[in-house]
Amino acid sequence: MSNLTTEKGFVLLGFGSLHGLRFFLFGIFLGIYIANLLGNILILTVISSDRSLQTPMYFFLSNFSFLEIWYTTSISPKMLQLILSGPVAISFAGCAAQFYFFGSMAVVECFLLAAMSYDRYLAVCSPLQYSSVMNICTCVLFAGGSWLGGFLTPVVTVTMTFQLPFCATEIDHFFCDLAPVLKLACSDPERVEKTTFLMAAFVTMVPFLLTIASYAYIVAAVLRIPSSSGKQRAFSTCSSHLIVVTLYYGTLGTVYAIPTATRTAALHKTFSLLYTVVTPMINPIVYSLRNKDVKKAARRLLSHWLYTKKI
Repeated sequence: MSNLTTEKGFVLLGFGSLHGLRFFLFGIFLGIYIANLLGNILILTVISSDRSLQTPMYFFLSNFSFLEIWYTTSISPKMLQLILSGPVAISFAGCAAQFYFFGSMAVVECFLLAAMSYDRYLAVCSPLQYSSVMNICTCVLFAGGSWLGGFLTPVVTVTMTFQLPFCATEIDHFFCDLAPVLKLACSDPERVEKTTFLMAAFVTMVPFLLTIASYAYIVAAVLRIPSSSGKQRAFSTCSSHLIVVTLYYGTLGTVYAIPTATRTAALHKTFSLLYTVVTPMINPIVYSLRNKDVKKAARRLLSHWLYTKKI
């Protein structure tokens, strides 16, 4: 049976009960996917083309935008196909690859958010030491470590999961997530679940606690500033990142904090849509609309482009 599953692959059921709304939903999620791509590409273009944004904060933001493009691309194309045509087949290797790359991007995001929070902590709490501590080597080390850690972490889980024998092929989800895949296993997946839980707890809780600690120090430092305008300026450098952190961990926690036994497939899909599709679209909006430097740089880039077109 395991060999048979390996040859035939799986079938993603997607949103079977909503097939009557497929054109409406396809239009909405295609628009969200395009908005996500264009928003993050715009941020990458603006940061790379404007010398005033060549700072550690925007270095991490460019990494984050690049990550968000691949994070949502690992899910959205197959999901759009599901919405339009109904259940679709996915090969065994394709399912494993999707599960691996999505898991990798999720871990990288946790690490990058922690690195960005530490950058903001230094900027607010130790401004005199900021330039010496957060130099190019430190930035590359943090970013490289985030990417390397993200790509290494899911290897064990993916290997253990897809070595299991599977008795069924229909995945009641719109992508190859852990819980729906494990439901198809013939043998008891408890060992995989425990290993995954321990690894996931480490790669999410450690960055999360570091982020919380950074913002605790930031808030304490801001409260010690005597003037209200000074407090506003200090906190404005962190507000966009804080919103993104809240959205990401809030939606992720909502999905995985609910016990699997009491979580319905429809509820799991709904919350999964939030952190795989909707939140990545909101992030570039938050960083562009709430960031004066990015907006100014975008206007300069647009003015330069229009001037070049006229010539």
